[in-house]
Amino acid sequence: QLQLVESGGGLVQPGGSLRLSCAATGSTLDYYAIGWFRQAPGKEREVVSCITTNGHGTDYADSVKGRFTISRDNAKNTVDLQMNSLKPEDTAVYYCLAVGPMTYWGKGTLVTVAS
Repeated sequence: QLQLVESGGGLVQPGGSLRLSCAATGSTLDYYAIGWFRQAPGKEREVVSCITTNGHGTDYADSVKGRFTISRDNAKNTVDLQMNSLKPEDTAVYYCLAVGPMTYWGKGTLVTVAS
């Protein structure tokens, strides 16, 4: 069974950068499209970015276009989210989602953007 573990969250000042990683164990990510989602306090979970199984297709929420970059390394079984020019409104718990033969969520990593 696939398990997803997010890492890389933390406290960063506005304008700073973080790199989140979603690592899979138990199965290969080769057959899964991956999405990064986030949920801020008191708000609904929203999609941030997604990537196709082969990594050739990506998409981003308007709010993060030009600042975030999603990538995947199927050999390492990981999907990363590089986040630059972070804003306070990016503060949230970030989750990765694997969609394929089954659907799996990670437990999330907290990103706090504050001075």
